[in-house]
Amino acid sequence: MELARIKESVEYVKGILNDEPEIGIILGSGLGVLAEEVEDKVIIKYADIPNMPTSTVKGHAGQYVFGKLNGKKVIMMQGRFHYYEGNKMETLSLPVYIMKNLGVKNLIVTNAAGGVNTEFKPGDLMLINDHINFAFNNPLMGKNEEEIGPRFPDMSEAYSKDLIKLAKDVASKLDVDVKEGVYLMMTGPTYETPAEIRMVRALGGDAVGMSTVPEVIAANHCGLKVLGISCITNMAAGILDQPLNHAEVIETSNRVKNTFIKLVKEIVKSM
Repeated sequence: MELARIKESVEYVKGILNDEPEIGIILGSGLGVLAEEVEDKVIIKYADIPNMPTSTVKGHAGQYVFGKLNGKKVIMMQGRFHYYEGNKMETLSLPVYIMKNLGVKNLIVTNAAGGVNTEFKPGDLMLINDHINFAFNNPLMGKNEEEIGPRFPDMSEAYSKDLIKLAKDVASKLDVDVKEGVYLMMTGPTYETPAEIRMVRALGGDAVGMSTVPEVIAANHCGLKVLGISCITNMAAGILDQPLNHAEVIETSNRVKNTFIKLVKEIVKSM
């Protein structure tokens, strides 16, 4: 991602905000409702920001929401961009670099995912402890901007162990049952075949989805600490022998939204 394009986007957003956010939050499919909890909010449409693509998926509002959540200054992506929408992989890194340049230090990345681990069930929340990149592409391909981060970023702790422990402690205090596992990204937009899901399980994946990995790579590149949370909205293909559809994803997200909101708000408060 060219530094000049990032700076142009950042300057536009800084011209609207009068404060620095501490925590960035990316809201996945059906999870945008958390943005309604933000106080003193300032909304910036992606369409108004130079160099930003538009979010085309139903359930993704397509805007930054800045304000306070449980006393902490946050900036949320209410809706994200996906590789399958035709975006270049490097484009998916731009919102993360914007947040970093605004002052964000910790990033919470959420998504809706299919459960591969047969001990999971729809409605479970999974803390991501690692990922597998099956998009076979990387947002850092091409010229590296040393001002952003190193040419070869370390990914041995892509998801912060400290933030995972914090999230577990918060979940325990709230009596919220959380799972933990590995997220595997496929490009989509098709759901995976049963044979592909058997492969994912053999490779060590616990959940599968079509997002998150590019943003997490970018976050590690620029030095953000990451906490990842997957909402298991359905069991992946072949596990329950039933067809998959996006409506089910949104329906399950809505069903668990109160638990999700309660958990994330308390995590933010504890950061």
